[in-house]
Amino acid sequence: MVTGAGQGIGEAVTRALVAQGARVVAVDREPAGVEELAARYPDGQVVGRKLDVTDGAAVDALVDEVERTVGPLDILVNVAGVLRAAPVVDLTDTDWAETFAVNTTGVFHTSRAAARLMGGRRSGSIVTVGSNAAGVPRSSMAAYAASKAAATMFTKCLGLELARSQVRCNVVSPGSTDTAMQRQLWSDEAAARGVIEGDPSTYRVGIPLGRIAAPSDIADAVVFLVSDRARHITMHDLYVDGGATLRA
Repeated sequence: MVTGAGQGIGEAVTRALVAQGARVVAVDREPAGVEELAARYPDGQVVGRKLDVTDGAAVDALVDEVERTVGPLDILVNVAGVLRAAPVVDLTDTDWAETFAVNTTGVFHTSRAAARLMGGRRSGSIVTVGSNAAGVPRSSMAAYAASKAAATMFTKCLGLELARSQVRCNVVSPGSTDTAMQRQLWSDEAAARGVIEGDPSTYRVGIPLGRIAAPSDIADAVVFLVSDRARHITMHDLYVDGGATLRA
């Protein structure tokens, strides 16, 4: 199951998993994207469903339906996310609450539902798509960064709890990626060059590799972490940001 699969990274993850032979339940709170995605796979490799991850009861019900009608849930990828960009003094209570409801509480809802099943079967993999903003302060992104930091630590704690059950939980933390969310921060196409080169006025370094990630770059990292090639990797946070955070 892939959340936030209607566009961007979630869609790319869905396609990448299908290419590896998985049958994917693609979910999004806006159904049009996942329904269109499912229609491109007439053999049923993609099942589109509407889901608001902030609704715990709805998450539990859908996971139960997936188990009954599609098959055992072996992989969960948490991609659904929202961004409310504003200086802290201008952030509204609604901005803050909605950001955490999707980016953090949504991850809790889906991961809890999956973990209950995977733990009992002693098999499964959960990957949360976080952000490099979770580890580096960003101007006007306090709510987003804080929510992603919380989701990252939640996923690692879950991984510790599930380790004896052989269920692995990891994080992929993208940097700037060419998605609709990224483009909402741009005033024009020249803004992409600014992201690559950096902005000293906001204390933001650029991207050493000299390019903005494609959604497929993030999807490839997810596919690796859910595969048997990563069978001895859990509680890991894999940054896929072209070196933008200068992590040691």
